[in-house]
Amino acid sequence: MASSAKAELKALVQSLIGQDILNSQFTQLQALRDQTNPDFVVKVVDLFCSDAQNIIKILIKHMYVSQEDTDFHQMDPYVHQLRGCTSSIGAQSMTMACADLYQAFAARNKKMCLKVLHKIECEYFTLYDKLRDVVQVVQPTTSGC
Repeated sequence: MASSAKAELKALVQSLIGQDILNSQFTQLQALRDQTNPDFVVKVVDLFCSDAQNIIKILIKHMYVSQEDTDFHQMDPYVHQLRGCTSSIGAQSMTMACADLYQAFAARNKKMCLKVLHKIECEYFTLYDKLRDVVQVVQPTTSGC
């Protein structure tokens, strides 16, 4: 990666950290990229985007399909999985929203769960756009996410 692209990437990531969209975990993830695996960050971002989007869809579907008795126990693993994948990539704003979702699930509060799921979905789309920007700097010929 050219030095101008490195500087642009560093500035972009620092900006996203300053906005609490990402945290230092993302910079640690970037440090794992090397000569033998130059597409590492792109692959991790793609996997995250795919996994997070699928989990969010599953959670929303379960919350809206079950009219009365929501089976929170059945959805707990999805909440944990989403929280884990957001924290492992350094998605600060989504990780915080997932903590709120975890509390709403623990309280078995369907109304709050729906509200927080909407927030998570919004945070995801914001993050998705920002990660696409990062991928464009890392690998300009790849669309990413």
